[in-house]
Amino acid sequence: MKIAKQAAVVGIGSTPYYRRGESHPQTFNEMICKAVIAATEDAGLSIKDIDGFSYYSSGTDTPLLMESLGIPEVRYSSMVTSGGGGSVGAVQNAAMAIATGAANVVVVPFCMQQPMGKRYGSIMSQIDPTPDKAFFMAGGLVGPGHFFAMLAKRHMHQYGTRREAFCEVAISTRENAITRPQARFRTPLTKEEYFAGPMIADPLCRYDFCLENDIAGALILTSAERAKDLKQRPAYVLNGEQGGRREWGRAIAWMNMPDEYFASAGYASIAEHLYGDAGITAADVDVALLYDHFSPMVVMQLEDFGFCKRGEGGAFVEDGNIRFKGGSIPVNPHGGNLSEAYAVGITHMMEAVEQIRGTAINQVKDAEIALVTGGPASLPISGLLLSR
Repeated sequence: MKIAKQAAVVGIGSTPYYRRGESHPQTFNEMICKAVIAATEDAGLSIKDIDGFSYYSSGTDTPLLMESLGIPEVRYSSMVTSGGGGSVGAVQNAAMAIATGAANVVVVPFCMQQPMGKRYGSIMSQIDPTPDKAFFMAGGLVGPGHFFAMLAKRHMHQYGTRREAFCEVAISTRENAITRPQARFRTPLTKEEYFAGPMIADPLCRYDFCLENDIAGALILTSAERAKDLKQRPAYVLNGEQGGRREWGRAIAWMNMPDEYFASAGYASIAEHLYGDAGITAADVDVALLYDHFSPMVVMQLEDFGFCKRGEGGAFVEDGNIRFKGGSIPVNPHGGNLSEAYAVGITHMMEAVEQIRGTAINQVKDAEIALVTGGPASLPISGLLLSR
């Protein structure tokens, strides 16, 4: 379904960005309500205007949010399956609901509040070894980083990609985070520090891993017509895409991708549809918010989304092309998952909205189109284009 500029993001809001575990004793529901209220105030709307919810990555309880927030009636509630791969697909769902008249004001909320005593970075070690997952622990794959390390190693083997490229991703995003008051890390990262960092899952060292945080965030969408009269400059939904190819499939959860997909982020088909239906190419994108749970996946997404040729992502990054200052395609000017905070995609979406509004702290000059991606993970994966 083509949804070009029929709906717009008109409000964004979040809680403070907490280090893992520091958001307690607030409850999950309390945090998510705070984010929704902040987004509604940002839009200049009333909580009672909300009549739809669009979730991703397990979502939350719609009636509980209605009770807590005082929302009288909901006409739409949906969720993109799987995890962070479908994150921006929730915005696409919200836009489609508005475009079809299923709802008038839809909120995309997300909260990450990590339980005490458990680490997201070792989550696979807590999964029971069913027949399809028995290789996780037997292979020493205790967390997502161990899985993505194998994709990175394959990319290095096939294309000669160097750790210097992963280092540049980490350094450039850290540089962007320095000016962001809410960023978790605001001191410069040097090449020497990067290569001295402890190796966690070869070739990934500490600085290639995303952070662990507690955060709630929310986006408010409404029709393009109504958006014109609200407080903020609308960030129109130019296009959205979710799904992916069978060859990528369960990705790191099965590791059976054929060669042409293994050393990738699985996004080539998403990019083809996303750009094709919108009538644009990668050259039209002004700023890219790429899901950077692990630095090599930024390199592979740059290839999938056509900013450089397959296999040339490493050299493209090392040449400084993703830098906020002077790069050909600024990537994650908010500091991304690597240096600002990790919240399964919601911070990337909020930054894209601010870039289109022209209010971002690290504002890309005259940004007209922003690309936002979900995580390279099991299908569905997702992509989103926002525009002025």
